[in-house]
Amino acid sequence: MAQMTMIQAITDAMRNELKRDENVLVFGEDVGQNGGVFRATEGLQKEFGEDRVFDTPLAESGIGGLAIGLGLTGFRPVMEVQFFGFVFEVFDSVAGQMARMRYRSGGKYHSPITVRSPFGGGVKTPELHADNLEGLMAQTPGVKVVIPSTPYDAKGLLISAIRDNDPVIYLEHMKLYRSFRAEVPEEEYTIPLGKADVKREGKDVSIITYGAMVHSSLKAAEELEKEGISAEVIDLRTISPIDIDTILESVKKTSRVIVVQEAQKQAGIGAHVASEIQERAILHLEAPIMRVSAPDTVYPFAAAEDVWLPDFKDIVEKAKAVIEF
Repeated sequence: MAQMTMIQAITDAMRNELKRDENVLVFGEDVGQNGGVFRATEGLQKEFGEDRVFDTPLAESGIGGLAIGLGLTGFRPVMEVQFFGFVFEVFDSVAGQMARMRYRSGGKYHSPITVRSPFGGGVKTPELHADNLEGLMAQTPGVKVVIPSTPYDAKGLLISAIRDNDPVIYLEHMKLYRSFRAEVPEEEYTIPLGKADVKREGKDVSIITYGAMVHSSLKAAEELEKEGISAEVIDLRTISPIDIDTILESVKKTSRVIVVQEAQKQAGIGAHVASEIQERAILHLEAPIMRVSAPDTVYPFAAAEDVWLPDFKDIVEKAKAVIEF
């Protein structure tokens, strides 16, 4: 196995699918010769040519329309929205067109489109770059929403997304791009969409999370262990559809739950996860479901980001509260 950062694993996944299937196309703003703003597509245009990896105008709505047309004519578009805060410019293409294609055509047509985009806080980006808007996508029927937290997951999930016959929103947390390396197979492999992963086994409390908060939750679990509290950490990986079976299995074991998200409390998918648990497993709970999130305000400017974002200390505090309830 190779040691890869998340960005390298993402590049490797696209390279694999460009080699495997000539109908795979990669496009977006500056993804060609420049390799994208984070260099996720670096070297791909040189390797596969300008017909398969190419730049688009700075117009997200145009990128989405192009992807829809290509998907209808047999291609597998991998389109990049340069930062997910710009998704509003292409929201009609995603929610109004891609998401409905299979249904409105009675299964005759599909939208085998992967929408890649960076998002997330902790890197001091300008306004509209870091916003956690995954909840908008998760509340849109007809699309799948994937958020990897490790290089291994990033490659396997992206390959699965590209091969899926329905639209997949694939969100990449900017803070995780180059923050660590991990073992990733050099050959192709897939990870099923809609399947969570238990990143750490535990028996006292279930911490259900996704994205960069997986790592904050694992750090919190280490701190809790020092105080005799055994925390299980579940990485949803796919937030639409969520893997309710894995969640319920953990809840029935621990009887206590914290749902952790970087997004504002009214955003993200924390409320959805909590609702599913209370509907299906309320008699297994020994305490209320508690949540860790950012405040319900507009995403702050960089100077205030550190105090606004939730961190492992917030998770530790909430875990103690749910244990002591």
